[in-house]
Amino acid sequence: MAELSEIETGTAALPAEAMATVEVDVSSLMPGMSLVVQWRGKPVVVRNRTEKEIEDGKAVSLAELKDPIARNANLPADAPGIDANRTAPGKEAWIVMVQVCTHSGCIPVGQQGEFGGWLCPCHGSQYDTAGRIRKGPAPENMAIPVFRFISDTRIRIS
Repeated sequence: MAELSEIETGTAALPAEAMATVEVDVSSLMPGMSLVVQWRGKPVVVRNRTEKEIEDGKAVSLAELKDPIARNANLPADAPGIDANRTAPGKEAWIVMVQVCTHSGCIPVGQQGEFGGWLCPCHGSQYDTAGRIRKGPAPENMAIPVFRFISDTRIRIS
């Protein structure tokens, strides 16, 4: 009787970079649509923002932000939290963000709350359309992981 390989039994070890990288097909996401993928055990929301969401995000001044830092792993650590620094150059409609509240690690609900972004139902933290904390106990903006568009319709999160 033939033995099953490690791949067939699910016991094969994956290289660390394979577990840490996720490719996402966004071809079906029209403006106003989101999807959530798992990356490093965390939910990452990929959202194609509407024109209104982009305009709302751009209209916020740094002085209005509870956390004025972008929290974008693709930029220097001290990059300001303006809307453009929460997206990718030339792809400003797209938000790719770890969907975890920075207060207690809860999962905020999308397109909710006073700012039309994300609302954490546990303690009331409210994030805007760019995932920046605007109200409530959360101390920081939701994190933007390292990501890049590898084509017009595919994003690699690493």
